[in-house]
Amino acid sequence: MITFPMISTGSGLLSGLLHPVLGFDHLLAMIAVGLLSVQLGARHVWTLPAAFVVFLMVGGLMGLSGIPLIQVEGIIAASVLILGAAIASDTGIASKFAYPMVAIFAIFHGHAHGEEVPNLENPASYVLGFMVASALLHLLGVGIGLIARTKRSRALLGAACAGIGVHMILLTYGLV
Repeated sequence: MITFPMISTGSGLLSGLLHPVLGFDHLLAMIAVGLLSVQLGARHVWTLPAAFVVFLMVGGLMGLSGIPLIQVEGIIAASVLILGAAIASDTGIASKFAYPMVAIFAIFHGHAHGEEVPNLENPASYVLGFMVASALLHLLGVGIGLIARTKRSRALLGAACAGIGVHMILLTYGLV
């Protein structure tokens, strides 16, 4: 995971709140889900981010339980690229593809969060923290998507996200 220098908090809730915000890959993916939900429109503005949070919890519980997933960091980096590309697409992505894609990415993001839970004194508050922070970042993405009213401006944001995702993949696999 690509992170900013971590702050030792001692609080499970605060650690959980900070993890998605200070992990640049998580931050971008959460905002991208909000942007994608605006692109889908109508009820998807709220249901796509809600689906992400539900599957984030599933992945978090898998990580907490020690259920292994392969290539967690690679899939997280790829999520930034693929979500960005979906946003950048002029044609948009059908909701029948968006929901399964977001569910898979959420499981991997949650798994990364869940693997850290056993190191904390209060795991339940940590889980609550990363779920709340993720939901707030989705709302930030929705807000950005609503402000960026034109399809072109949202496409540029998606392209920027996808470009950063390519860089993250290269970093993840030591290619830069």
